Amino acid sequence: MTLLPNSLEARDVAYYFHPATNARRHERLGPLVMESGHGVYVRDDQGKEYLEGLAGLWSVAVGFGEPRLVEAAARQMAKLPYYHSFSGKSHPQAIALAERLVNLAGGRIAKAQFTSSGSEANDFVVKLVWYYNNALGRPKKKTIVSRQKGYHGVSIASASLTGMPNFHREFDLPLPFVRHLTAPHYWRNAAPGETEEAFSARLGAEFEALIDAEGAETIAAFIGEPLMGAGGVIPPPAGYWRTMQAICGKHDILVIADEVITGFGRLGAMFGSHKYGIEPDILVASKALTSSYFPLSAVLISDAVYQAVADNSAKIGVFAHGFTASGHPVGTAVAMENLDIIEERDLVGRAGRLAPQFQGRLAEFVSHGNVGEARGAGLIGALEFVADKATKAPFEAPGAFGARLAELCQEEGLIIRAIGDLVAFCPPLIISESEIDEMFDRFARALGRI
Repeated sequence: MTLLPNSLEARDVAYYFHPATNARRHERLGPLVMESGHGVYVRDDQGKEYLEGLAGLWSVAVGFGEPRLVEAAARQMAKLPYYHSFSGKSHPQAIALAERLVNLAGGRIAKAQFTSSGSEANDFVVKLVWYYNNALGRPKKKTIVSRQKGYHGVSIASASLTGMPNFHREFDLPLPFVRHLTAPHYWRNAAPGETEEAFSARLGAEFEALIDAEGAETIAAFIGEPLMGAGGVIPPPAGYWRTMQAICGKHDILVIADEVITGFGRLGAMFGSHKYGIEPDILVASKALTSSYFPLSAVLISDAVYQAVADNSAKIGVFAHGFTASGHPVGTAVAMENLDIIEERDLVGRAGRLAPQFQGRLAEFVSHGNVGEARGAGLIGALEFVADKATKAPFEAPGAFGARLAELCQEEGLIIRAIGDLVAFCPPLIISESEIDEMFDRFARALGRI
């Protein structure tokens, strides 16, 4: 890219250190600068329009440019632009949202606390689990079990939970409180002839072996996305969550559902936990909570966890955790309006109704010579590309195929996410039938050029 002096692109390269980016490559190529968005489309500073096939970062449920969210933020800004939640202070929007989320989650969930991102939320979850076990007089019960390819954030604690090597390399992570089990990816990790139920049982046996080796008195919690997102859009195999929850119940291990991507309709249910029969002790939500119009996340906890923590706060005199922006009035107001839109437009039900078309179009690409697997659920899906379909062997230069395909998609006016040699689709929940076809048609043109 030729960067014109003092252009947005040149100033970006000069001053902006981007997250999740190859910094030297960015210096050579410069940014794609987005200026506006409407519905499922965004427009760059050159006037080119793109269909946003990943809803930003898996998150803009109600689409771009939704006036009701803008108005909700403006109303709250005018009335009470900020207040905190420390020392018993509160405000109407945080109260309303906490009540609403507890009722939407159901099951064991009884209380909500707010943070600003999924990473921040999962960082808090680690502290909460440790505090909880200290409160119960179990100081050794601190290990949290995660999965390879799981994604739970990028802060020091949450990146340790994440099971993706690039989030650990050169950061001196993961920290030693985490153990990672095999990813529940049936296509990639199952033995020849092994059924999904048998595969799930084998993964359960791996979990039991870890508990036996380290002692149940040291294992505090098991964390997992109902459907794994950033690690490759991996739906759980049959029997998986039933097996893992039974093991957690047997050994008094908390179940943590990371619903940062799967919450609020993505899978055709309000939460992925509802779809897969998960009964979490702790549920983490963010992204589609406000459609990412405002930074906000929620940590929802069971009454049992709350009671132990509350008793200990009385013993100590305080639960000494919180952030300046916890339960921010503008963020919680936007979340309430966003949830109103999701419910009024039945976007949860709509995701379920559109899933056959979405997943069907995705499956059409299995005939391509380098597509190893098409997978997904609801309105999220992925295609995994391999050098050899029969052996599932990766490309000689891992990631190059996916990166090139993402570039070609961008040229065709489509934004998708390349994760190595896998491409992921996760459009806004408001996407129409014709826009689903348009998204996959644009992708097909890009794939035909590679």
